[in-house]
Amino acid sequence: MSYKILIVDDHMVVKTGVSIILNSEINDLDIQFASTFSETLDKVKQFSYDLIILDINIPGGKNIEMIPEIRAIVPEVKILMFSAHEEEFYALRYVSAGADGFLNKLSSEEKLIEAVRSIREFGKYLTENLIDQLNNNLLNDEPLNPFDKLSKREIEIANLLVRGDGNLEISNNLGIQMSTVSTYKNRIFEKLKINNLVELIEKHHMHCN
Repeated sequence: MSYKILIVDDHMVVKTGVSIILNSEINDLDIQFASTFSETLDKVKQFSYDLIILDINIPGGKNIEMIPEIRAIVPEVKILMFSAHEEEFYALRYVSAGADGFLNKLSSEEKLIEAVRSIREFGKYLTENLIDQLNNNLLNDEPLNPFDKLSKREIEIANLLVRGDGNLEISNNLGIQMSTVSTYKNRIFEKLKINNLVELIEKHHMHCN
């Protein structure tokens, strides 16, 4: 019985290349394609897939929200995230949201084949680096998303800071003293273990977009 894969990517060269590599090394594959998230949802409603290789930046995509939306239709399907971003910045976020593996697009052909074989045989593809990250979070009782440490007010202020608002604008916007804004800002930086606004923007982009 064939192993059915849906490759979701808006670049034909990528879809074709991945398909050729997999078919050359793994037997009994039935590979189909989608280019957008809406097309992906349509396909999973019509066909039964064993694995979805899902680019994180497809048109209409919703970052980690794509995973529960797909699972709401097909709970058992395996999902391998496919990304041009570095693993350490994104993998933990997607795996914690329910993905079964994460693969960088710049990985070798061997890694691609290893990932698909691992998911087919064991249900997961986790690199040693990713396993270490997951274990460290569990051992240190750290939330997978560091913004979960913040109160609602702190998240509100963090969002305004990332948007580019200064202390005066935040003070006027929220009706609080500028000294209170500074206190919140220091507390946010301390909880997130960062030192400046640039790091806040980077961390916010990594975990909240």
